[in-house]
Amino acid sequence: MPHLLILFVLSCFALFAEAQGKPVPYVVDGINYEGYYTSAGPNAPLILLVHDWDGLTGYEKKRAEMLADMGYSVFAADLFGAGIRPEKTEDKKQHTGELYKDRAKMRALLMGAMKTAQAQGGNLNNSVAMGYCFGGAAVLELARSGTAMKGFVTFHGGLQTPEGQDYHNTKGKLLILHGSADTAITLDQFASLAAQLEQQHVPHEMITYSGAPHAFTVLGGDRYHEEADRKSWQRFGEFLAEVTGH
Repeated sequence: MPHLLILFVLSCFALFAEAQGKPVPYVVDGINYEGYYTSAGPNAPLILLVHDWDGLTGYEKKRAEMLADMGYSVFAADLFGAGIRPEKTEDKKQHTGELYKDRAKMRALLMGAMKTAQAQGGNLNNSVAMGYCFGGAAVLELARSGTAMKGFVTFHGGLQTPEGQDYHNTKGKLLILHGSADTAITLDQFASLAAQLEQQHVPHEMITYSGAPHAFTVLGGDRYHEEADRKSWQRFGEFLAEVTGH
């Protein structure tokens, strides 16, 4: 789809351009959170976007605007709390670790984000969840919960299934986009997930990109891999069109 490639390149050049969306304060279980919503119109499919382990930053907002330019409304969730945007590795591990240990809380935060997106005008009846790294693991948690969405997409996301969980309740197709050179999330984990999904008859597509390390989509990052980013974004755009009919 040449137009998607053109859009991708133009969007990357506009990385620091003014965003069109807005911050959205919301509350889950008495705690304040601040997401980000950008609308492509009342009938547009909704994308729930889940951030990396540094919280909801300008990177996720930029990706949200790229999706809005493609005709999708986007709610970028906040799973850490308003104003909590960890910069040190130990702080990132602390905030993600707390949610990895409390999967019920993680699910509650995801559902709270979805309700907030709906209140902003997001179309939950035609929606897809996507996430980066930690956010990818959260998206798979949402998939295992049985939440009714058209699709679940991970970019270099965590792929391990917690003990006692499986995918038998999953509704919607999975798209897993992974770097073959990722040492944080191994190809053994990738293969294990493929076997689980096949065994439980979950529709899925899983792609690896040679030479791409962990966090290969992070624009401007030291592990950015342009070819893998471009190809994965193109496939993501095609996938969205396929499952949402947009």
